Amino acid sequence: MCGIIGYTGPRSAAPILVEGLRRLEYRGYDSAGVALIDPGRTPPMVVTRCEGKIAALAARLEAEPVSGTTGVGHTRWATHGRPCEQNAHPQRAGRVCVVHNGIIENHSRQRAELESRGRVFRSETDTEVVAHLIDEIYDAGPDDLIAAVREAISRLEGAYAICVVHDAHPEQIVAARHASPLLIGLGGEHGEHGLSETFVASDVAAILEHTRTVVDLDDGDIALIDPSGILALLDDDGQPVERGRRRIEWSPLAAEKQGFKHFMLKEIFEQPRAVRDTLIGRLPQTRADADALDFGNLAGLDLATLAERNKITIVACGTSWHAALAGKYLIEQLARLPVEVDLASEFRYREPIVREGDLVLAISQSGETADTKAALQEAQRLGAVGLAICNVVDSSIARAADHVLYTHAGPEISVASTKAFTTQLTMLTMLAVHFGRQTGALADARAGALLDGLREMPVAIDAVLGVQAAIKIIARRWVKARDWLYVGRGLSFPVALEGALKLKEISYVHAEGYASGEMKHGPIALIDESVPVVVLALEGPGYHKTLSNLEEVRSRGAKIIAVATAGDDQIGDVADDVILVPKVDPFLQPILASVPLQLLAYHVADLKGTDVDQPRNLAKSVTVE
Repeated sequence: MCGIIGYTGPRSAAPILVEGLRRLEYRGYDSAGVALIDPGRTPPMVVTRCEGKIAALAARLEAEPVSGTTGVGHTRWATHGRPCEQNAHPQRAGRVCVVHNGIIENHSRQRAELESRGRVFRSETDTEVVAHLIDEIYDAGPDDLIAAVREAISRLEGAYAICVVHDAHPEQIVAARHASPLLIGLGGEHGEHGLSETFVASDVAAILEHTRTVVDLDDGDIALIDPSGILALLDDDGQPVERGRRRIEWSPLAAEKQGFKHFMLKEIFEQPRAVRDTLIGRLPQTRADADALDFGNLAGLDLATLAERNKITIVACGTSWHAALAGKYLIEQLARLPVEVDLASEFRYREPIVREGDLVLAISQSGETADTKAALQEAQRLGAVGLAICNVVDSSIARAADHVLYTHAGPEISVASTKAFTTQLTMLTMLAVHFGRQTGALADARAGALLDGLREMPVAIDAVLGVQAAIKIIARRWVKARDWLYVGRGLSFPVALEGALKLKEISYVHAEGYASGEMKHGPIALIDESVPVVVLALEGPGYHKTLSNLEEVRSRGAKIIAVATAGDDQIGDVADDVILVPKVDPFLQPILASVPLQLLAYHVADLKGTDVDQPRNLAKSVTVE
């Protein structure tokens, strides 16, 4: 999500920054900008920004050239504030310019305090808060840029990677990170051009043509750089620290993928970060604040009336429809509100019954899915209130809805959706807890336990990613199978559907998902020893019934791949292969159980040699009906 590059050295900074931003275009963005320090100007700092593509930024810099050998650049994926030049980075306050990846959770409080002290804001972004804080602290003295940045970030909550430049320090950049990647590239004797120059970037792809020697910053690190290299590097406690250098051997294309073979695999591994970013700014800081989930923009929804005489209808397509099915289970059980789920492509053609005051929830990764937008608008025409869950700020569906909740998956390059799905499930879980607290159906202690589980979810996903090698072995064993069945019960049923969809999308083999109890009502006729059956046999309600269903297919010769809970001492007796996932609350299992199925589909497709990122006949955003 977003991209950062900084440069200080003897060369003109503008073309280096623009080309570095081009190298980051694969990440997706909606605006771009650079800040350059030209000591011959008054004031020295010149900021050039624009909405849209980097080509527009380059054209503006060509029309209005800016000298300077130090500067920072940024591509922005909108989170706080709509995509526009005013909200683009760099953000300036006084003599300071800041570029920032991440989300500042306490920006509203900091903004109010700064405004009370006379600070005037010109954007809707959380990043401008950082610029004002640094400028205010620096002006209060002493004239120490790294100290001012360190004091400012001590007041921030959330995730960030920031680069800071200041009029009074024309050759220096301060870089700091917490829960968002940032690295420093070393020129001089280490660089490709033998020049005394230093780079900073959120992704090695931005600087790889200039240097292959980098220093990765750890969480809490703050660094001061100039053309000679790293002048100071402090850890989270403010103590000087050294970080090891590493040599990058990747090609530029591989660098964009951060060493992963395909974007899909990279995006699978980005899920801990994506889920964490979706939680940031929504999840209360402590378990005691279960009522403090931040869904303030839903004010005006009458949930009491909704429960008495209205309903929620969720409309979506493809992977988002599977998330919607899980959302039905979650909202009905946690909030006791009635929920229907419709394929958006069918909704408006069946003369749906929608009452004044119903809530229609539209889910779309891109926010441009034509069928979903049409279904949302039809429901609104009939009197429903429209709520959207999507990943792209200011997309068509986001604009059409009365309310919108943004996931923060970041750009998804691979056509087959992975991190968008898990962040949709994360948002739906939070929404169900929020509704449950509002209706009184969900006790405080239960809500707190679920929120605690969400906080730990990125760590649990990391644990699943750690068994990738074992999953690849399973994939190799079954790569020649022509038919696959996926089964699950309850909240695992939508996950089974999604697992089957992933496999068929990217490997072109036939795969179907079923509710476990439905196997004996027809699909069991397909079973023989050539058909692998993927069974979601997770601990919780329905576990023993799932084991019974598993026995039914095993007795007919099926080969069973089970996704089960760590510590399960029964599943190994009945399954041929077992993938264990950490124990989590049953209501949180869909998020976690999706990950091994994504890895399984990926490795089958990779072993078959298909075009994993761009499978045949499919498009990332389906903008036609």
